Amino acid sequence: MPVFHNSTFPIFLLTGVPGLEWAHAWISILFCCLYFAALSGNSLILFVVLTEPSLHEPMYYFLSMLSTSDIGLCISTLVTVLGIFWLNAREISFNACLSQMFFIHLFTFMESSVLLAMAFDRFVAISNPLKYVTILTHARIAQIGVAVVIRGTVILTPLVLLLKRLSFCRSHVLHHSYCFHPDVMKLSCSDTKINSVFGLTAVISTAGVDSIFILISYVLIIRSVLDIASPGERKKAFSTCISHITAVAIFYIPLISLSFVHRFGKRAPPFVPTLIANVYLLIPPVMNPIIYSVKTKQIQKAMLKLVFSKGTHL
Repeated sequence: MPVFHNSTFPIFLLTGVPGLEWAHAWISILFCCLYFAALSGNSLILFVVLTEPSLHEPMYYFLSMLSTSDIGLCISTLVTVLGIFWLNAREISFNACLSQMFFIHLFTFMESSVLLAMAFDRFVAISNPLKYVTILTHARIAQIGVAVVIRGTVILTPLVLLLKRLSFCRSHVLHHSYCFHPDVMKLSCSDTKINSVFGLTAVISTAGVDSIFILISYVLIIRSVLDIASPGERKKAFSTCISHITAVAIFYIPLISLSFVHRFGKRAPPFVPTLIANVYLLIPPVMNPIIYSVKTKQIQKAMLKLVFSKGTHL
């Protein structure tokens, strides 16, 4: 791997799939399909929620926030990922790398926050259905959306500024096809203890705290459901949570796996971190629209209505 002179603002080299460079053209087909599925699926969810009056409810507003986060996450990585596989365009400037890193982590933190908001939405809907609309008003949902963005921005801004103080005199080769905070930090020849502590604090204070509160929400939801006398009503209450539980699982499992690989997977084959990193970025945006389209009848009806209305105009 090439080594560069000591530099505060280096040019980094991104990496495709180590050991499978010969297959990058074929791999790009898979990535194109995944990006297309993620962008088209989430755009369709957004369009349906915004244009269908029957979906102007708290649950679907939060779903549109989730789709917005997924679209942002895909757009943040699309250029560098496909640039590597199509053109072998591996170079990225330091400032461009920091910008990409900021938005990748921002949309990841936003998705975590939105999943927490959706858990709260399900808790209120099941435990206190009569006050559901009065608790989750349009104004309050808008405030939650703004708070989600501000929270991610406030946490990430110092993280980026701390990276700008570092010098890089080792190899400038990153291990992913996009800029990831632990990956960039490891290439520095400066003292990165503050960066490591702050990075860990950022993850714990967002995804860590959110996951705990999501778990608490479901403990309270289960307790509320068990208080329902009718077995049919219990089943109906649980069924409204299936989509959200699945979305939480496909978000947190790859995220935790990637964290473990970065910290403890030094002996793993080179392609393993790359594979998990791409799963972490692309599977949630691809799967979320499918999950909510399959499991949510209101979304299905709105999509069918859209398709048939378009068909009648042709």
